[in-house]
Amino acid sequence: MSKPLKQVHLAAHFPGVNNTTVWSAPEAGSHIEFDSFAHFARTAERAKFDFLFLAEGLRLREHGGAIYDLDVVGRPDTFTVLAALAAVTDRLGLTGTINSTFNEPYEVARQFASLDHLSGGRSAWNVVTSWDAFTGENFRRGGFLPQEERYSRAEEFLATANELFDSWRGDEIVADQAAGVFLRDAKAGSFVHTGQHFDIHGQFNVPRPPQGRPVIFQAGDSEEGREFAASDADAIFSRYASLEEGRAFTADVKRRLPKYGRAPGELLILPAATFVLGDTDEEARELAREVRRQQVSGATAIRHLEFVWNRDLSAYDPDGPLPDIDPLPGEHRVARGRAQVRMYRDPLATAREWRERAAANGWSIRDLVIETGNRQSFVGSPATVARTMEEFVQADAADGFILVPHITPGGLDAFADKVVPLLQERGVHRTEYEGPTLRDHLGLAHPDGARVGGTGRRTAS
Repeated sequence: MSKPLKQVHLAAHFPGVNNTTVWSAPEAGSHIEFDSFAHFARTAERAKFDFLFLAEGLRLREHGGAIYDLDVVGRPDTFTVLAALAAVTDRLGLTGTINSTFNEPYEVARQFASLDHLSGGRSAWNVVTSWDAFTGENFRRGGFLPQEERYSRAEEFLATANELFDSWRGDEIVADQAAGVFLRDAKAGSFVHTGQHFDIHGQFNVPRPPQGRPVIFQAGDSEEGREFAASDADAIFSRYASLEEGRAFTADVKRRLPKYGRAPGELLILPAATFVLGDTDEEARELAREVRRQQVSGATAIRHLEFVWNRDLSAYDPDGPLPDIDPLPGEHRVARGRAQVRMYRDPLATAREWRERAAANGWSIRDLVIETGNRQSFVGSPATVARTMEEFVQADAADGFILVPHITPGGLDAFADKVVPLLQERGVHRTEYEGPTLRDHLGLAHPDGARVGGTGRRTAS
Protein backbone atom coordinates (compact mmCIF):
# COMPACT_ATOMS: atom_id res chain seq x y z
CA MET A 1 0.00 0.00 0.00
CA SER A 2 1.53 3.31 -1.06
CA LYS A 3 2.00 6.14 1.40
CA PRO A 4 -0.46 9.05 0.90
CA LEU A 5 1.00 12.17 -0.68
CA LYS A 6 2.12 14.85 1.71
CA GLN A 7 0.94 18.37 0.98
CA VAL A 8 3.56 20.98 0.12
CA HIS A 9 3.25 23.92 2.48
CA LEU A 10 4.20 27.24 0.86
CA ALA A 11 4.94 30.61 2.42
CA ALA A 12 6.31 33.90 1.13
CA HIS A 13 9.15 35.85 2.76
CA PHE A 14 9.13 39.59 2.13
CA PRO A 15 12.87 40.22 2.29
CA GLY A 16 14.03 42.95 4.63
CA VAL A 17 17.69 43.72 5.09
CA ASN A 18 19.39 40.91 3.21
CA ASN A 19 21.82 39.95 0.46
CA THR A 20 19.18 38.23 -1.70
CA THR A 21 17.15 41.17 -3.00
CA VAL A 22 18.36 42.82 -6.19
CA TRP A 23 17.01 46.24 -5.21
CA SER A 24 18.80 47.98 -8.08
CA ALA A 25 16.92 46.05 -10.79
CA PRO A 26 14.55 48.22 -12.86
CA GLU A 27 11.57 46.06 -11.91
CA ALA A 28 12.28 46.27 -8.16
CA GLY A 29 9.98 48.34 -5.96
CA SER A 30 9.97 49.99 -2.56
CA HIS A 31 10.66 48.18 0.72
CA ILE A 32 8.87 50.88 2.70
CA GLU A 33 5.71 51.81 0.78
CA PHE A 34 2.67 49.78 1.75
CA ASP A 35 1.74 49.03 -1.86
CA SER A 36 4.75 46.71 -2.06
CA PHE A 37 3.66 44.71 0.97
CA ALA A 38 0.06 44.60 -0.25
CA HIS A 39 1.03 43.35 -3.74
CA PHE A 40 3.26 40.66 -2.25
CA ALA A 41 0.60 39.49 0.20
CA ARG A 42 -2.18 39.42 -2.37
CA THR A 43 -0.03 37.35 -4.72
CA ALA A 44 0.68 34.85 -1.94
CA GLU A 45 -3.00 34.63 -1.04
CA ARG A 46 -4.01 34.24 -4.69
CA ALA A 47 -1.67 31.23 -4.82
CA LYS A 48 -3.22 29.84 -1.60
CA PHE A 49 0.03 30.10 0.39
CA ASP A 50 -0.09 29.33 4.10
CA PHE A 51 1.43 32.59 5.29
CA LEU A 52 3.53 35.67 4.64
CA PHE A 53 6.66 36.14 6.73
CA LEU A 54 8.32 39.39 7.79
CA ALA A 55 11.68 39.58 9.49
CA GLU A 56 12.49 42.18 12.14
CA GLY A 57 15.50 44.46 12.31
CA LEU A 58 16.32 46.19 15.57
CA ARG A 59 19.33 48.12 14.31
CA LEU A 60 20.84 49.39 11.08
CA ARG A 61 23.81 47.27 10.09
CA GLU A 62 27.29 48.65 10.46
CA HIS A 63 30.43 47.85 8.50
CA GLY A 64 33.75 49.46 9.27
CA GLY A 65 32.09 52.18 11.31
CA ALA A 66 29.60 53.18 8.58
CA ILE A 67 26.08 52.07 7.68
CA TYR A 68 26.17 49.04 5.39
CA ASP A 69 24.22 50.33 2.40
CA LEU A 70 24.97 47.82 -0.36
CA ASP A 71 21.79 45.96 0.53
CA VAL A 72 18.39 47.38 1.47
CA VAL A 73 18.72 49.63 4.54
CA GLY A 74 15.98 49.76 7.14
CA ARG A 75 12.40 48.55 7.25
CA PRO A 76 9.14 49.59 8.94
CA ASP A 77 7.84 48.04 12.15
CA THR A 78 6.68 44.45 11.75
CA PHE A 79 3.44 44.68 13.77
CA THR A 80 2.35 47.83 11.96
CA VAL A 81 2.79 46.21 8.54
CA LEU A 82 1.11 42.93 9.53
CA ALA A 83 -1.87 44.74 11.05
CA ALA A 84 -2.30 46.72 7.83
CA LEU A 85 -2.03 43.53 5.75
CA ALA A 86 -4.77 41.94 7.84
CA ALA A 87 -7.14 44.49 6.28
CA VAL A 88 -6.25 43.68 2.66
CA THR A 89 -6.15 39.86 2.93
CA ASP A 90 -8.73 37.31 4.08
CA ARG A 91 -6.98 33.97 4.67
CA LEU A 92 -3.21 34.45 4.42
CA GLY A 93 -1.30 33.83 7.66
CA LEU A 94 0.70 36.79 9.02
CA THR A 95 4.05 35.89 10.61
CA GLY A 96 6.45 38.30 12.30
CA THR A 97 9.91 37.87 13.78
CA ILE A 98 9.94 39.41 17.24
CA ASN A 99 12.98 39.36 19.52
CA SER A 100 12.82 37.79 22.99
CA THR A 101 16.07 39.34 24.21
CA PHE A 102 15.07 43.00 24.11
CA ASN A 103 11.27 42.91 24.52
CA GLU A 104 8.91 42.07 27.39
CA PRO A 105 6.37 39.20 27.44
CA TYR A 106 3.37 41.38 28.33
CA GLU A 107 3.77 43.81 25.43
CA VAL A 108 4.56 41.11 22.86
CA ALA A 109 1.66 38.89 23.99
CA ARG A 110 -0.67 41.90 23.79
CA GLN A 111 0.51 42.73 20.26
CA PHE A 112 0.14 39.16 18.97
CA ALA A 113 -3.25 38.64 20.65
CA SER A 114 -4.42 41.89 19.05
CA LEU A 115 -3.11 40.85 15.62
CA ASP A 116 -4.85 37.50 15.94
CA HIS A 117 -8.15 39.25 16.69
CA LEU A 118 -7.73 41.77 13.87
CA SER A 119 -6.92 39.03 11.34
CA GLY A 120 -9.48 36.47 12.47
CA GLY A 121 -6.89 33.97 13.70
CA ARG A 122 -3.98 34.33 11.30
CA SER A 123 -1.05 35.43 13.47
CA ALA A 124 2.29 33.69 13.97
CA TRP A 125 5.38 34.57 15.96
CA ASN A 126 8.92 33.71 14.92
CA VAL A 127 10.68 33.69 18.29
CA VAL A 128 14.31 34.78 18.02
CA THR A 129 17.12 35.82 20.35
CA SER A 130 19.85 38.40 19.80
CA TRP A 131 23.49 37.52 20.37
CA ASP A 132 25.43 40.74 20.01
CA ALA A 133 26.19 43.85 22.03
CA PHE A 134 25.98 45.87 18.81
CA THR A 135 22.20 45.42 18.65
CA GLY A 136 22.00 45.70 22.42
CA GLU A 137 23.31 49.25 22.30
CA ASN A 138 19.76 50.30 21.35
CA PHE A 139 18.39 48.85 24.60
CA ARG A 140 19.02 49.26 28.30
CA ARG A 141 19.95 45.60 28.70
CA GLY A 142 22.79 45.80 26.23
CA GLY A 143 24.19 42.59 24.76
CA PHE A 144 25.22 40.88 27.96
CA LEU A 145 23.38 37.57 27.54
CA PRO A 146 25.54 34.57 26.60
CA GLN A 147 24.01 31.96 24.33
CA GLU A 148 22.76 29.59 27.04
CA GLU A 149 21.06 32.48 28.87
CA ARG A 150 19.55 33.81 25.66
CA TYR A 151 17.72 30.54 25.12
CA SER A 152 16.81 30.28 28.79
CA ARG A 153 15.27 33.74 28.56
CA ALA A 154 13.53 32.85 25.28
CA GLU A 155 11.99 29.71 26.79
CA GLU A 156 10.70 31.59 29.81
CA PHE A 157 9.60 34.50 27.61
CA LEU A 158 7.45 32.18 25.49
CA ALA A 159 6.14 30.33 28.54
CA THR A 160 5.15 33.63 30.13
CA ALA A 161 3.47 34.87 26.96
CA ASN A 162 1.50 31.61 26.79
CA GLU A 163 0.37 32.10 30.39
CA LEU A 164 -0.94 35.51 29.35
CA PHE A 165 -2.78 34.11 26.32
CA ASP A 166 -4.24 31.36 28.52
CA SER A 167 -5.31 33.79 31.27
CA TRP A 168 -8.55 34.17 29.30
CA ARG A 169 -10.55 30.96 28.78
CA GLY A 170 -12.59 32.46 25.96
CA ASP A 171 -16.07 32.45 27.56
CA GLU A 172 -15.73 35.42 29.91
CA ILE A 173 -17.43 38.06 27.75
CA VAL A 174 -21.20 38.04 28.20
CA ALA A 175 -22.02 41.55 26.91
CA ASP A 176 -25.61 41.29 28.23
CA GLN A 177 -27.03 44.71 27.41
CA ALA A 178 -30.28 44.15 29.24
CA ALA A 179 -28.60 43.09 32.48
CA GLY A 180 -25.74 45.53 32.07
CA VAL A 181 -23.19 42.74 32.53
CA PHE A 182 -20.18 42.64 30.28
CA LEU A 183 -17.89 40.06 31.94
CA ARG A 184 -18.89 36.74 33.48
CA ASP A 185 -15.65 36.64 35.47
CA ALA A 186 -14.15 39.80 36.99
CA LYS A 187 -10.82 38.02 37.39
CA ALA A 188 -10.45 37.35 33.65
CA GLY A 189 -6.88 37.80 32.55
CA SER A 190 -5.36 37.40 36.01
CA PHE A 191 -1.83 36.03 36.00
CA VAL A 192 1.17 35.56 38.26
CA HIS A 193 4.60 34.59 36.95
CA THR A 194 7.75 34.30 39.01
CA GLY A 195 10.88 32.98 37.35
CA GLN A 196 14.56 33.56 36.66
CA HIS A 197 13.98 36.26 34.05
CA PHE A 198 10.48 37.59 34.73
CA ASP A 199 8.56 38.41 37.91
CA ILE A 200 5.22 39.90 36.89
CA HIS A 201 1.59 39.75 37.99
CA GLY A 202 -1.60 41.53 37.02
CA GLN A 203 -4.40 41.12 34.50
CA PHE A 204 -3.92 40.63 30.78
CA ASN A 205 -6.20 43.03 28.94
CA VAL A 206 -6.75 41.29 25.58
CA PRO A 207 -9.42 38.53 25.55
CA ARG A 208 -8.41 35.09 24.31
CA PRO A 209 -7.55 35.30 20.58
CA PRO A 210 -9.23 33.13 17.91
CA GLN A 211 -6.30 30.70 17.68
CA GLY A 212 -5.83 30.57 21.45
CA ARG A 213 -2.17 31.43 20.86
CA PRO A 214 -0.29 32.48 17.76
CA VAL A 215 1.49 29.79 15.77
CA ILE A 216 5.11 29.63 17.01
CA PHE A 217 8.09 29.53 14.65
CA GLN A 218 11.75 29.10 15.52
CA ALA A 219 14.80 29.73 13.35
CA GLY A 220 17.87 28.65 15.32
CA ASP A 221 20.08 25.82 14.05
CA SER A 222 22.26 25.38 17.14
CA GLU A 223 21.77 22.50 19.56
CA GLU A 224 19.88 24.86 21.87
CA GLY A 225 17.78 26.10 18.96
CA ARG A 226 16.80 22.62 17.84
CA GLU A 227 15.83 21.64 21.37
CA PHE A 228 13.82 24.84 21.80
CA ALA A 229 11.96 24.08 18.55
CA ALA A 230 11.25 20.50 19.60
CA SER A 231 9.83 21.60 22.94
CA ASP A 232 7.82 24.65 21.97
CA ALA A 233 7.63 25.51 18.26
CA ASP A 234 4.96 24.65 15.71
CA ALA A 235 7.39 25.11 12.81
CA ILE A 236 11.12 25.58 12.39
CA PHE A 237 13.00 27.29 9.60
CA SER A 238 15.84 25.32 8.06
CA ARG A 239 18.78 26.52 5.99
CA TYR A 240 19.52 23.12 4.41
CA ALA A 241 19.17 23.14 0.64
CA SER A 242 20.19 19.61 -0.35
CA LEU A 243 17.94 16.57 -0.07
CA GLU A 244 20.40 14.67 2.09
CA GLU A 245 21.02 17.54 4.52
CA GLY A 246 17.29 18.26 4.71
CA ARG A 247 16.44 14.66 5.57
CA ALA A 248 19.14 14.56 8.26
CA PHE A 249 17.97 17.84 9.81
CA THR A 250 14.30 16.79 9.74
CA ALA A 251 15.08 13.43 11.32
CA ASP A 252 17.24 15.04 14.03
CA VAL A 253 14.64 17.61 15.09
CA LYS A 254 11.66 15.26 14.95
CA ARG A 255 13.36 12.53 16.95
CA ARG A 256 13.45 15.00 19.86
CA LEU A 257 9.66 15.42 19.94
CA PRO A 258 8.55 12.33 21.95
CA LYS A 259 10.26 13.46 25.15
CA TYR A 260 8.01 16.52 25.08
CA GLY A 261 4.91 14.41 24.47
CA ARG A 262 4.68 15.49 20.85
CA ALA A 263 4.07 13.64 17.58
CA PRO A 264 6.04 14.22 14.34
CA GLY A 265 3.16 16.07 12.70
CA GLU A 266 3.16 18.71 15.44
CA LEU A 267 6.35 20.35 14.14
CA LEU A 268 6.76 21.44 10.52
CA ILE A 269 10.15 21.84 8.81
CA LEU A 270 10.09 24.82 6.43
CA PRO A 271 13.42 25.78 4.83
CA ALA A 272 13.88 29.15 3.17
CA ALA A 273 14.14 28.68 -0.59
CA THR A 274 15.10 30.93 -3.48
CA PHE A 275 14.15 30.16 -7.07
CA VAL A 276 14.82 31.16 -10.67
CA LEU A 277 12.38 30.15 -13.40
CA GLY A 278 12.93 29.89 -17.16
CA ASP A 279 11.06 28.44 -20.10
CA THR A 280 13.67 25.67 -20.10
CA ASP A 281 16.10 24.36 -17.50
CA GLU A 282 19.06 25.75 -19.43
CA GLU A 283 17.49 29.19 -19.71
CA ALA A 284 16.82 29.13 -15.95
CA ARG A 285 20.44 28.19 -15.22
CA GLU A 286 21.68 31.09 -17.34
CA LEU A 287 19.27 33.47 -15.59
CA ALA A 288 20.45 32.16 -12.22
CA ARG A 289 24.06 33.00 -13.11
CA GLU A 290 22.99 36.54 -14.00
CA VAL A 291 21.06 36.89 -10.74
CA ARG A 292 24.06 35.78 -8.67
CA ARG A 293 26.26 38.40 -10.33
CA GLN A 294 23.61 41.02 -9.62
CA GLN A 295 23.48 39.94 -5.99
CA VAL A 296 27.27 39.96 -5.58
CA SER A 297 28.78 43.19 -6.90
CA GLY A 298 32.49 43.82 -6.59
CA ALA A 299 31.96 45.94 -3.49
CA THR A 300 29.71 43.27 -1.96
CA ALA A 301 32.38 40.62 -2.56
CA ILE A 302 35.02 42.68 -0.74
CA ARG A 303 32.70 43.33 2.20
CA HIS A 304 31.87 39.63 2.39
CA LEU A 305 35.57 38.74 2.50
CA GLU A 306 36.01 41.20 5.36
CA PHE A 307 33.57 39.09 7.43
CA VAL A 308 36.31 36.45 7.51
CA TRP A 309 39.47 38.56 7.36
CA ASN A 310 38.30 41.01 10.07
CA ARG A 311 40.27 43.79 8.41
CA ASP A 312 39.84 46.48 5.77
CA LEU A 313 40.29 44.93 2.30
CA SER A 314 39.04 47.91 0.27
CA ALA A 315 42.42 48.22 -1.49
CA TYR A 316 41.99 44.78 -3.09
CA ASP A 317 40.58 44.27 -6.58
CA PRO A 318 37.40 42.14 -6.44
CA ASP A 319 38.34 40.73 -9.85
CA GLY A 320 41.81 39.85 -8.59
CA PRO A 321 43.21 37.08 -6.36
CA LEU A 322 42.44 36.56 -2.70
CA PRO A 323 44.60 38.40 -0.12
CA ASP A 324 47.84 36.68 0.85
CA ILE A 325 47.59 38.11 4.36
CA ASP A 326 45.78 36.16 7.08
CA PRO A 327 42.61 37.12 8.97
CA LEU A 328 43.02 39.10 12.18
CA PRO A 329 42.17 37.04 15.27
CA GLY A 330 40.13 38.27 18.21
CA GLU A 331 37.06 40.47 18.50
CA HIS A 332 35.38 41.26 15.22
CA ARG A 333 35.56 45.00 14.56
CA VAL A 334 34.82 45.32 10.84
CA ALA A 335 31.35 43.77 10.71
CA ARG A 336 29.91 44.06 14.21
CA GLY A 337 26.48 42.57 14.71
CA ARG A 338 26.39 40.62 11.44
CA ALA A 339 25.10 37.06 11.55
CA GLN A 340 27.53 36.06 8.79
CA VAL A 341 30.46 36.51 11.20
CA ARG A 342 29.23 33.57 13.28
CA MET A 343 29.35 31.28 10.25
CA TYR A 344 33.15 31.39 10.19
CA ARG A 345 34.23 30.10 13.58
CA ASP A 346 37.78 29.36 12.40
CA PRO A 347 38.73 32.25 10.06
CA LEU A 348 42.26 30.98 9.44
CA ALA A 349 40.97 27.59 8.28
CA THR A 350 38.30 29.26 6.13
CA ALA A 351 40.91 31.49 4.50
CA ARG A 352 43.14 28.50 3.71
CA GLU A 353 40.24 26.57 2.21
CA TRP A 354 39.14 29.51 0.10
CA ARG A 355 42.64 30.16 -1.23
CA GLU A 356 42.95 26.51 -2.25
CA ARG A 357 39.59 26.51 -4.01
CA ALA A 358 40.26 29.82 -5.76
CA ALA A 359 43.66 28.64 -6.96
CA ALA A 360 42.29 25.32 -8.20
CA ASN A 361 39.44 26.96 -10.14
CA GLY A 362 41.06 30.22 -11.21
CA TRP A 363 38.53 32.25 -9.21
CA SER A 364 38.77 35.93 -8.38
CA ILE A 365 37.49 37.29 -5.07
CA ARG A 366 34.08 37.95 -6.62
CA ASP A 367 33.98 34.53 -8.28
CA LEU A 368 34.73 32.86 -4.95
CA VAL A 369 32.01 34.75 -3.09
CA ILE A 370 29.52 33.88 -5.84
CA GLU A 371 30.45 30.20 -5.81
CA THR A 372 30.63 29.75 -2.02
CA GLY A 373 27.68 31.97 -1.08
CA ASN A 374 24.01 31.13 -0.93
CA ARG A 375 22.77 29.62 -4.17
CA GLN A 376 19.31 29.51 -5.66
CA SER A 377 17.53 26.54 -4.15
CA PHE A 378 15.36 25.73 -7.16
CA VAL A 379 16.42 26.54 -10.72
CA GLY A 380 14.62 25.27 -13.79
CA SER A 381 11.44 25.31 -15.80
CA PRO A 382 8.17 25.48 -13.81
CA ALA A 383 7.72 21.73 -14.32
CA THR A 384 11.22 20.98 -13.01
CA VAL A 385 10.80 23.21 -9.96
CA ALA A 386 7.38 21.76 -9.11
CA ARG A 387 8.67 18.20 -9.43
CA THR A 388 11.79 18.88 -7.33
CA MET A 389 9.84 20.58 -4.57
CA GLU A 390 7.46 17.66 -4.35
CA GLU A 391 10.38 15.22 -4.24
CA PHE A 392 11.84 17.06 -1.23
CA VAL A 393 8.59 16.92 0.69
CA GLN A 394 7.73 13.30 -0.15
CA ALA A 395 11.29 12.28 0.86
CA ASP A 396 10.84 13.92 4.29
CA ALA A 397 13.54 16.50 3.63
CA ALA A 398 11.01 19.28 4.37
CA ASP A 399 7.31 19.87 4.90
CA GLY A 400 7.30 22.84 2.57
CA PHE A 401 9.19 26.02 1.71
CA ILE A 402 9.36 29.69 2.60
CA LEU A 403 10.04 31.33 -0.74
CA VAL A 404 12.43 34.29 -0.91
CA PRO A 405 12.25 35.95 -4.34
CA HIS A 406 15.13 38.15 -5.47
CA ILE A 407 12.79 40.87 -6.78
CA THR A 408 10.37 42.73 -4.53
CA PRO A 409 7.41 42.94 -4.71
CA GLY A 410 6.74 41.25 -8.07
CA GLY A 411 9.19 38.38 -7.79
CA LEU A 412 6.57 35.97 -6.49
CA ASP A 413 4.17 36.49 -9.40
CA ALA A 414 5.74 34.03 -11.86
CA PHE A 415 5.90 31.29 -9.22
CA ALA A 416 2.23 31.84 -8.35
CA ASP A 417 1.19 31.78 -12.01
CA LYS A 418 3.42 28.97 -13.34
CA VAL A 419 4.54 26.63 -10.53
CA VAL A 420 1.57 26.61 -8.16
CA PRO A 421 -0.89 25.33 -10.81
CA LEU A 422 1.45 22.40 -11.48
CA LEU A 423 1.65 21.56 -7.78
CA GLN A 424 -2.14 21.71 -7.65
CA GLU A 425 -2.38 19.37 -10.65
CA ARG A 426 -0.07 16.95 -8.85
CA GLY A 427 -2.45 17.00 -5.88
CA VAL A 428 0.08 18.36 -3.38
CA HIS A 429 -1.09 21.96 -2.93
CA ARG A 430 -4.54 23.25 -2.04
CA THR A 431 -6.83 24.85 -4.59
CA GLU A 432 -8.91 26.49 -1.87
CA TYR A 433 -8.38 27.28 1.80
CA GLU A 434 -10.20 24.80 4.01
CA GLY A 435 -10.35 26.87 7.19
CA PRO A 436 -10.07 30.48 8.30
CA THR A 437 -7.04 30.30 10.61
CA LEU A 438 -3.33 29.76 10.07
CA ARG A 439 -3.51 26.68 12.28
CA ASP A 440 -6.04 25.29 9.82
CA HIS A 441 -3.67 25.96 6.89
CA LEU A 442 -0.77 24.22 8.65
CA GLY A 443 -2.79 21.29 9.98
CA LEU A 444 -2.10 22.22 13.60
CA ALA A 445 -4.51 21.69 16.46
CA HIS A 446 -5.94 24.70 18.26
CA PRO A 447 -4.52 24.68 21.81
CA ASP A 448 -6.91 24.19 24.69
CA GLY A 449 -4.76 26.14 27.14
CA ALA A 450 -3.45 23.09 29.04
CA ARG A 451 0.20 23.42 30.02
CA VAL A 452 2.73 21.40 31.94
CA GLY A 453 3.95 23.17 35.06
CA GLY A 454 4.24 26.58 33.37
CA THR A 455 7.38 25.55 31.51
CA GLY A 456 6.07 26.38 28.08
CA ARG A 457 6.14 22.70 27.00
CA ARG A 458 2.89 21.44 25.62
CA THR A 459 0.81 18.53 26.76
CA ALA A 460 0.14 15.78 24.28
CA SER A 461 -2.97 16.44 22.29
